[in-house]
Amino acid sequence: MNSIAPAQLIENLSWRYATKQFDPARKIAAEHWKTLEEAMTLAPSSYGLQPWAFVVVTDPKVREKLRAVSWNQPQITDASHLVVFCAKTNLGRADVDRYIDRIVEVRGVPRDALAGFRDMMLGTVEASGANHLHWNQRQVYIALGFFLSAAAMLGIDACPMEGFDAAKYNEILGLSGQGLSATVLATAGYRSPGDSYASLKKVRFDASDVIKRV
Repeated sequence: MNSIAPAQLIENLSWRYATKQFDPARKIAAEHWKTLEEAMTLAPSSYGLQPWAFVVVTDPKVREKLRAVSWNQPQITDASHLVVFCAKTNLGRADVDRYIDRIVEVRGVPRDALAGFRDMMLGTVEASGANHLHWNQRQVYIALGFFLSAAAMLGIDACPMEGFDAAKYNEILGLSGQGLSATVLATAGYRSPGDSYASLKKVRFDASDVIKRV
C-alpha cells in the first residue's frame, strides 16, 4: 500500500481551512468528486452499521432554496458541490438485517455464522429508551471528518457547516419521508482569491496542551 509522507500529510491538513468564499467558476473534476464520494462511504461507524445517507445537491434552484435557510451563507450556492450529511431517524431490525445480508454478500460467509453479531447489534438498536438519532448523528460526524481530510489530501477546499435550519432542509429535500434528518453540511470546491481567511495563520493550541499521556 502506498503511503503519504508524514510531513506532506501535516502540510495538507495545515493548508485546509473552513473556506468562506468559493470561486463559483471552478468545479471539481468528476474523477476527484467520485473519489470524495467513495471516501465518505469508507468512513467507520459503530458496528459498521453506516446509519447515514449523503445527499449531494447540484440543482442550482434547490441550492438557492437551501441558501435561504442557511443564514444566506454564499458557500451553499458558490461552492462546486454541496453535501448534506444525514442521520437515519428510525434505525432498527431491518437495518441490522440489511447489513448482515451485505456482509454475507461481500465476504461470502454463512449467515448463521453471524447470528451472535446480529443479536449484539439488535440489543443496541432495540434497547428501551435508546436515543438512536443522537447516536447516529455522532456517526455522521465521523463521515464528515473523512470527507474533509480526503478533500485536503486532494487539494480541494471544503467547509463544514452547522449554520442551517435542519427542519427546513428536511422539508425541501424530502428527507423525513426517507427516514433521514439533515445533521451537518459540507461545501467543497476551490477557494476564491478574495477570501481573506485563506491567508490567516491557523490557530491551534500546542499539542502539549491538548494531548495527555498516561
